[in-house]
Amino acid sequence: MEWFRKAKPGIESTEKKNIPEGLWTKCTSCGEIVYGKKMEQLLWVCPNCNFHFRISSRKYIDLLLDGGELEEHDGNLRTTDPLKFKDSKKYPDRIKAAQRKSGAMEGLISGMAAVDGMPVSFAIMDFSFIGGSMGSVVGEKVARAIERAIDREVPLIIVSCSGGARMQESILSLMQMAKTSSLLAVLAEKRIPYISILTNPTTAGVMASYASLGDVIIAEPKALLGFAGPRVIQQTIGTDLPEGFQSSEFFLEKGFLDKIVERKDLRSTVIKLLRYMWRR
Repeated sequence: MEWFRKAKPGIESTEKKNIPEGLWTKCTSCGEIVYGKKMEQLLWVCPNCNFHFRISSRKYIDLLLDGGELEEHDGNLRTTDPLKFKDSKKYPDRIKAAQRKSGAMEGLISGMAAVDGMPVSFAIMDFSFIGGSMGSVVGEKVARAIERAIDREVPLIIVSCSGGARMQESILSLMQMAKTSSLLAVLAEKRIPYISILTNPTTAGVMASYASLGDVIIAEPKALLGFAGPRVIQQTIGTDLPEGFQSSEFFLEKGFLDKIVERKDLRSTVIKLLRYMWRR
């Protein structure tokens, strides 16, 4: 019986209780402790404060696409080391470590899919791979996703989650901003819809290029958006920033967003937008 194993007063019990890892999740916003399976049912949104946890690219694919199915394209593209870059470790070693840790080969997955039966060209960034940073491969895969939308005359959807351009590729990374933006101009001329979905965080070179060029730009609640981080800006200008600066809500108020959408409503909102914008 359980009470026969209780430690006597003043005596410390050495019995270990094995609690499965991941059984409970603590909200990083309000500190609420939530049962893991309940969090999964709530799409990893805190039931107490509505904080949207960062989730994997695979979970967004399951959430947005019909049957969670993506016909992946360009999965064979690999980053090289044209600049022979080295910081605390060599760039190729950093890439291999990121691949082992994340299980992904690069910071973006792209291909063809369907949303409520409508064909779309789809791309999603993976923050677990070097912070979803945009290198030459990520930029090329975004460019090819745009080209597929143009060639097949189908809407484009990009889900962004990124810390920006990848420093190890320097100017080669920054060139992707111009490359993707110019292709999006062609997409706009063809009057093919582009829905940009911003998640936490979407910053720097990604935010300054394709993430902010959607025909409709939607974001999850309280996502960090912008070019430089709030701390960098505050240190640069030497003054306090407004409350909620660079949040989705701040961007919506200033006219940089069209709508803030909770995760549970994301798929239905995308379907409504596609039905309205695409009637071919």
